[in-house]
Amino acid sequence: MFETIHSEDERGQVGIGTLIVFIAMVLVAAIAAGVLINTAGSLQSQASDTGTETQQAVANQIEVVHAYGDTNADIAADGSVNTAASHVEQINLVVKKSAGSDVIDLNSMTVQYTSDSVSETLELGDGFDSTELTSGTESDALVSTDDRIEIHIDLSSADNSAFDEDQHLDPGDSATVELVDQSGAQFSYGVTVPATFADDAAVVVV
Repeated sequence: MFETIHSEDERGQVGIGTLIVFIAMVLVAAIAAGVLINTAGSLQSQASDTGTETQQAVANQIEVVHAYGDTNADIAADGSVNTAASHVEQINLVVKKSAGSDVIDLNSMTVQYTSDSVSETLELGDGFDSTELTSGTESDALVSTDDRIEIHIDLSSADNSAFDEDQHLDPGDSATVELVDQSGAQFSYGVTVPATFADDAAVVVV
């Protein structure tokens, strides 16, 4: 069964089984290395995307420079009051982007409006509108920190299809306006209507 080796020159071993095992080990190692490389690449890409999104969510911020509300007062040209102010019918926010922010695209931005009676997510042209205030500024994008855009939220269901019924704010009422940009960055602004205001007040600071 076994052959006796009589000469050192004839010593050697060629085992087909050993060769198969060796090849199998090489293949397994190669497959394992490929899996590890693919996994590492996937994790690196995911970590990079997560880091970028997190950085944008932190850096991208919208600031409210000024906020006021239009009342339901009807003031004639001679200054007489046809309809006395009793509530706020529209909220107006003058906004800008903070330093270090990317371009804020209002087409991709949502506004979460929450009061004591309603909570609705509004989109540009479907819940809120915008007007450019600075020369050269587009009404749907904040490109530089000098740009100013005014966001209008009409609280009348007749003019705003997002509301099933009028959501006007009475004196002393409050609401929250949360602006969420395309990166997911959030800015929350609290609106509070003064407890009292004059009958001829066309606008009030909120």
